[in-house]
Amino acid sequence: QVQLVESGGGLVQAGGSLRLSCAASGRTFSSYSLGWFRQAPGKEREFVAAISWSGGFTYYVDSVKGRFTISRDNAKNTVYLQMNSLKPEDTAVYYCAATSRGWYPMSQEGVHYYDYWGQGTQVTVSS
Repeated sequence: QVQLVESGGGLVQAGGSLRLSCAASGRTFSSYSLGWFRQAPGKEREFVAAISWSGGFTYYVDSVKGRFTISRDNAKNTVYLQMNSLKPEDTAVYYCAATSRGWYPMSQEGVHYYDYWGQGTQVTVSS
């Protein structure tokens, strides 16, 4: 069982930065691959980024490549999403998720690939 709690969301101007954190409970955190998703009003939840259990592999949706960086600290049971050069279209509720399945980059994009979800944190980017 893993419980996830996101933090770090807020209101930022276009071009600004935010760092999201997701703290996890559970002694087996380091065995889970982790992902970040987002959901804008009226839209489906979409994949943003994922990181393997060791942190050695990462995977991003094309729209955030070069702007967002996912990382993790297994000693702190925390995964991060550094978001730079934010755009109004990045506005959404951001969720972290954990999966005990293997690392398959394309599979990491699927919401059904994940076993546990956080409650989400709002990110609003003003123009």
